[in-house]
Amino acid sequence: MENVKEIKLADLRAEAKALSTAGRHPLTAMFGRDETAEHRSYALYVLFEIPEEKRLAVLKALVPADGDLRYDSLTPVLPAAAWYEREIQDMFGLVPVGHPDPRPLVLHESFPQGYHPLRKQVSATASPRAKVGESSEIKMSVAHGEGIYEVPVGPIHAGIIEPGHFRFSQAGESMLQLDAKLFFTHRGLEKVMEGKTPHEALPIVERICGACSIANTWSFCQAVEKIAKVTVPKRAQLIRTLLMEIERITNHVGDCGNIPAGVGFAPAISLGGRTKEMLMRLQERLAGNRFLRGVIVPGGVSLDITAELRQDIRTTLAAVAENVEALDKMFAEQENFQNRIRTTGIVRHQTAVDLALVGVGARASSFAHDSRQDFSYGAYPDLDFAVVTQKSGDVAARLAVRIEELRQSFFMVSQLLEHLDADHTELSVAVPAAAGEDFGISESARGSNLHFVALDAEGRIDRIFVRSASYPNWPALPIAVQGDIIPDFPLINKSFELCYACLDR
Repeated sequence: MENVKEIKLADLRAEAKALSTAGRHPLTAMFGRDETAEHRSYALYVLFEIPEEKRLAVLKALVPADGDLRYDSLTPVLPAAAWYEREIQDMFGLVPVGHPDPRPLVLHESFPQGYHPLRKQVSATASPRAKVGESSEIKMSVAHGEGIYEVPVGPIHAGIIEPGHFRFSQAGESMLQLDAKLFFTHRGLEKVMEGKTPHEALPIVERICGACSIANTWSFCQAVEKIAKVTVPKRAQLIRTLLMEIERITNHVGDCGNIPAGVGFAPAISLGGRTKEMLMRLQERLAGNRFLRGVIVPGGVSLDITAELRQDIRTTLAAVAENVEALDKMFAEQENFQNRIRTTGIVRHQTAVDLALVGVGARASSFAHDSRQDFSYGAYPDLDFAVVTQKSGDVAARLAVRIEELRQSFFMVSQLLEHLDADHTELSVAVPAAAGEDFGISESARGSNLHFVALDAEGRIDRIFVRSASYPNWPALPIAVQGDIIPDFPLINKSFELCYACLDR
């Protein structure tokens, strides 16, 4: 992997602060790795995006396994590091000294003290449980004062959604503070994939999240292809990019139907849901399943988009585009809906920068973070498109970004179909087994999706780290709700459309 700077652990905080340049180079990810077999140390990796050079810069510091496992927390100078450091503490036992909130993040009370599952000595089949009285309760963060009361919601919800516990501190109807406890159904997928070949791991990668199958597989395959030093054929890049935009359209249309559900706007809910179903059926015709699984493989793609399928895409998306314009008009004409979404759930620009938000959550707060522009991959360098931003950072802005991004995606799909009409190159190349480490990144509907992959001498996975778009955006939700009324929480929550499964990887 290029652009890795190995530094002393004592210098990590200062080096990270300098590289960030006050948020101009956003923190992309931070993770740990067990390298005790190589040099009896754990490693901390800190990745920053350098958009003006279309690359990542990586800091790496070693923590001797038989020494002091503490280091100076980056969170006081880089707020975006908060969750990463808590997860590293859970998974590897590396302690961030000076972290403002050192509570466990991933491992809840049911796990015993001293259990760190991503250490190599821990088996992937281990199933530990804390003994009664061994683990203390993880306290929720709440506000205190006269007239303030708590409202607990979850982790089991009324809808068919994954578990998450939300603890509201309220004065009247106003939300003063929100603390979220997530990771209830963490699957340990990164551990499970250790020792597998990329092809053996691919079905797992595709199922990290039902909404982001293309984004996850593309990021993963990018990393594997970089390690093997292979060039993916042009037609495969066109098909990957096409499917990525169709996945984005499907998710954005679904969100345009889900956000109105936060206020019971039935006609919009119905039109959004019906239109998403049109897209899910298109995806099934393209890939043989409704989630576009099995198409992207290391080295290219497994199937072609024939002339008949290209015409199917054109016809379906023309109808979808009409419905999107009808939704946009419906939203604009409903004054009550506009009153609910304007100035609700605000994330200010500086907050977006400080937390290194991605995707719609970032761009709605005028933080133009888009990996399609910030990195050269796929067919995006050959496409004409604009990165959409809004300034107000509220629910209305997040909805407006999605509507305009849908128009941009329709335009990109039309360009991609024209390129496919004229291109006749092969669909894939062989990817030899190779040792090394590298990353892949793609822009999912929710934002940038990053995979770090390290392969051993046999070409098997030694470490994989997955950072979905939802991961950096979840910490913005408790900030966005402050000062709004609790009936607006479903609306604000849906406007981010954050994924539980992406956390529970």
